[in-house]
Amino acid sequence: MPRAVLHVDMDAFYASVEQHDDPSLKGKPLIVGWDGGRGVVAAASYEVRRFGVHSAMPMHQALRLCPQAVCVRPRMARYQEVSRIVFGTFHEVTPLVQGLSLDEAFLDVTASQQLHGDGVQIAQRIKRRILELTGLTASVGVAPNKLVAKIASDLAKPDGLTVVTSERVREVLDPLSVRRMPGLGRKTGAKVEAAGIATLGQLRSAPDAVLWPLFGRYTAWMRERAAGVDERPVQPDMEDKSISAEDTFARDIGEAPLLQRELARLADLATTRLRARGLVSGCVGVKIRRGDFTTFTRQRAVAPPTSEGRTVSAVAAELLTRWLMVHRGAKLRLLGVVLTELTPAAQLGLFEDPRQAGRLDATLDEARARFGARALRRGNTIE
Repeated sequence: MPRAVLHVDMDAFYASVEQHDDPSLKGKPLIVGWDGGRGVVAAASYEVRRFGVHSAMPMHQALRLCPQAVCVRPRMARYQEVSRIVFGTFHEVTPLVQGLSLDEAFLDVTASQQLHGDGVQIAQRIKRRILELTGLTASVGVAPNKLVAKIASDLAKPDGLTVVTSERVREVLDPLSVRRMPGLGRKTGAKVEAAGIATLGQLRSAPDAVLWPLFGRYTAWMRERAAGVDERPVQPDMEDKSISAEDTFARDIGEAPLLQRELARLADLATTRLRARGLVSGCVGVKIRRGDFTTFTRQRAVAPPTSEGRTVSAVAAELLTRWLMVHRGAKLRLLGVVLTELTPAAQLGLFEDPRQAGRLDATLDEARARFGARALRRGNTIE
């Protein structure tokens, strides 16, 4: 039986949820995001995309392109609620679901075809179920592997269904712009085009003399990707490799006490997310970005692994303090706390009692779950 992989991508997810929940927004150029001085676009409706607005664009730039745009604040809890319904439709047809974000996933439906029909029929079923349950549309790519499926899902948005069989992979991919290659960054894409390579077909057939200066030892791999070769399996329930919390400030901050207070808040947020997943961290890191966008990272191992807010906050504070001693007077645009080397909380050290070490955290988590995220706050996060 030929392999069948689906890439399902919700159409302008956050914006579509807002337009569904508030019909007065339908048909209007809608931006989901924070409208502060350094806010960014979290999602853009298709109506506003016609003006050149796209996600991750600075809000001030988006509003220059489309001054009449309607802006709404993100509602993450609502998006997560809808996402759970969407992913429920995936699991109706296969356990092999690899989530990439709230609104995007790979599905391997090869073994499901005997019960639910071929890949196209399964894709149609999923699109129909999502529409029935959420009122939203999704675009789906059906292909022999993950790479081609992802490219295909973007070819007929919104509400698209694109099928690429094994026999048609080169026929479909060859004319496409190299910018369609997943993972090819903007800067690298510009370099590839500057080298005279405009399409995936040209990339696939280009000689090493042209590709090696661009990709080095990854030359053969990039040529295979341009040809649609991808043996990666769909990996369900992929483990978190890191959990983080970061914030871009409305103005550059140089005052150490204020930076430490912001860092403590981010450490509290990161550890709350960590505990919600039943994990502990063996390495605490900080992400530091100056006003000129220069970015630094510092990290330190912690033993035994922990999910305790005070411990993570203390380690992060020490890392930031050491950095500030070297970079006196620096003003920061962004701070973040990054937790890595994650393991299940059940694997705590033999002599560590999580009920004692995490009693305060457990109380905080319970109160916030009942009364809201700001119901209780640590003293060192309050001005």
